[in-house]
Amino acid sequence: MDDDAEIIAEFLVESHENLDQLDRDLVELEQQPDSRERLSSIFRTIHTIKGTSGFLAFNRLEQLTHVGETLLSRLRDGEVVMTPPIAEGLLSMVDTVRALLDGIERTGRDTDPAVDVAPVVAVIEGLLAADSVTEEPDVSPAAPAATEPAPPVAPEPEPAPVAVEPEPVAVEPAPTPEPAPEPAPTPAPTADEPWDGVERRVAVDASVRVDVDLLDDLVDLVGELVLTRNQLLQRSLGSADAELVRASQRLDLVASELQESIMKTRMQPIGQVWSKMPRVVRDLSHQLGREVELVMEGHETELDRSLLEAVKDPLTHLVRNSLDHGIEPPDVRRAAGKDPKGTLTLRAYHESGQVVVEIADDGKGIDPATIGAVAVERGVVTRDQLARMDGRDVLGLIFRPGFSTAAAVSNISGRGVGMDVVRTNIERIGGSVDVASEPGRGTTTRVRIPLTLAIIPALVVGEGGERYAIPQANLVELVRIEGDDLRRQVEDLAGAPVLRLRGKLLPLVSLAETLGGTAAADEALTVVVLQSDDVRFGLCVSEVHDTQEIVVKPIGRQLKALTMYAGATIMGDGRVALILDVAGIAGTIGVAATQQEAADGRAVATDDRTALLVLEVADGRRAALPLAAVARLEEFGRDRVERSGTSEVVQYRDGILPLVRLASAIGLPDTSDQGEQISVVVHETSTAGGAVGIVIDKVLDVVEVTVSSSEVGRRTGVTGSAIVQDRVTDLVDLEAVVARSGVPA
Repeated sequence: MDDDAEIIAEFLVESHENLDQLDRDLVELEQQPDSRERLSSIFRTIHTIKGTSGFLAFNRLEQLTHVGETLLSRLRDGEVVMTPPIAEGLLSMVDTVRALLDGIERTGRDTDPAVDVAPVVAVIEGLLAADSVTEEPDVSPAAPAATEPAPPVAPEPEPAPVAVEPEPVAVEPAPTPEPAPEPAPTPAPTADEPWDGVERRVAVDASVRVDVDLLDDLVDLVGELVLTRNQLLQRSLGSADAELVRASQRLDLVASELQESIMKTRMQPIGQVWSKMPRVVRDLSHQLGREVELVMEGHETELDRSLLEAVKDPLTHLVRNSLDHGIEPPDVRRAAGKDPKGTLTLRAYHESGQVVVEIADDGKGIDPATIGAVAVERGVVTRDQLARMDGRDVLGLIFRPGFSTAAAVSNISGRGVGMDVVRTNIERIGGSVDVASEPGRGTTTRVRIPLTLAIIPALVVGEGGERYAIPQANLVELVRIEGDDLRRQVEDLAGAPVLRLRGKLLPLVSLAETLGGTAAADEALTVVVLQSDDVRFGLCVSEVHDTQEIVVKPIGRQLKALTMYAGATIMGDGRVALILDVAGIAGTIGVAATQQEAADGRAVATDDRTALLVLEVADGRRAALPLAAVARLEEFGRDRVERSGTSEVVQYRDGILPLVRLASAIGLPDTSDQGEQISVVVHETSTAGGAVGIVIDKVLDVVEVTVSSSEVGRRTGVTGSAIVQDRVTDLVDLEAVVARSGVPA
């Protein structure tokens, strides 16, 4: 009996996978009815399910798939053509097969009274009769097809089960009799009955099915191992025992590799979620009277399986929302000068340690005025509150509970339950969702979710004697400001502190004040620059410890209401550290508004101005580069400088960075080798992967000035000069400087 249960379980897993593919194939076949490859693939899938269900005595499932196979056979042979009723009949058959499989999974039998196959069988038989099919060929496993043209399905013995995945077949089989192309379950091979192909045995041996609960247990165990590793590493740092230090370092290496491998076992492509989208779009567009083309990009993007399950329903709702509220009916689109067929695009990609999923449509977009009017009418906000909102805040109202713009309640929308649940479910897994829209042009909903929730890299900072972890996915850079720079670069804007960083105003937030304390006065400022969606701000902290991989633990219900915390972790010394929620901090203190004010202020202040990086190049001489051309500022030890031919280079970011001495390039004596370190401005060129390091003495400042260039001082590498901060400053000709490095500009 246990063997039978294992066989049925294997059959269910393979059949559900095949049905997901079948949904996609049938939708594509409806759009390309002359695709023989697609027809053959669908026929093989149904034939495999029918053969195995007959062996396992699932009679109703066999009856349903047999009549569906007959219709598919006629389609494949060209005796009937694909029409909307036939497509509906085949899709109904797939839905009923799926319902029967669910019943088998619950009871072990296909006798679930809630699933009635008779109406679907009658519909398909009616379709066959309507197309004047008077005699159905018997293509069951018991007899060969008598009149079936190439490619034939050869007679095959009654199948018995073995867990073998069907091999993908991309082209039509040759028109000569051969064994059936699908690997219907067959008896295990005996000594005198070999396998039907070495490749199949290799494919099966190369993969195994593992229970998800077992993977979850492994992830938990690896998490505990990482915690133990962190504790041992901390203890061994101050140890004089060389063997202990060596063993802990080895443990660190092995634990990291084990962690990476275990996490990979849980990573799955987001295409598994998208596999149902073509069917959802097809059914809903027919129901709403829309013409929609679905485009899916980045289906191979991977993320943790638990997150994949968590985003399945929110993404489905967003797709339905785009079809119902976004894409207009064909006549409306035609009147607006658009293509009658709308386009819905699903796009997934990795960015900053996160997975970004975009759902974009080219529909009517969202009118903030309409949203505001409905929000006031339904009591979501008052008129005074609406008057103080900007466009972004108004769009955010669609995520409020009870909000809906639908004129009437339907089985698709209008109940005011949906977008608020979408945001709640996404934020529950550490993600975020925001909407950008242009009336008349379309709407893009962008969902950001972490790759995994179990183990993440984080920056550990200190404040008030406690330690806090900041997810590295939100970390942009660290900035230390002291002395005169502190007074010059930190300003006050509308009562809020901002930092002028490389020509941009960055809102500052004190971690101590955010936690309810008081920021200590200091002669230096440590700023952690953070990014949450399109909001960037600086978090002022007392201490920066180090970066390490932390195991995320859920926080207790007592702290659930505090939006500043995303979880907790156990540090190497056994103490608990809270994990900061960057998006929650930004929302709590209103950074978005501060940033908008800073941007507005900067827009006024910087009209007709250019941001320049002011440098010292030789003996107090000054030069300036356009700030937009500066990618990064780096420092290298002089011992890292090597030579390749006549050029100086350093190894940088898994590549080779050519160096050019700015002083020499503009005709000045080079004094950049006077210290143990060399300062380098990294400039990225337009060529793929091209970059050059410009060696300078030191960076003096970043300024925004109205450049009034003079021809005085014009020479190779210098376009002229200007007065910057009351000093004559050479304006560097970057093209000429880059040419000295040999890197194409």
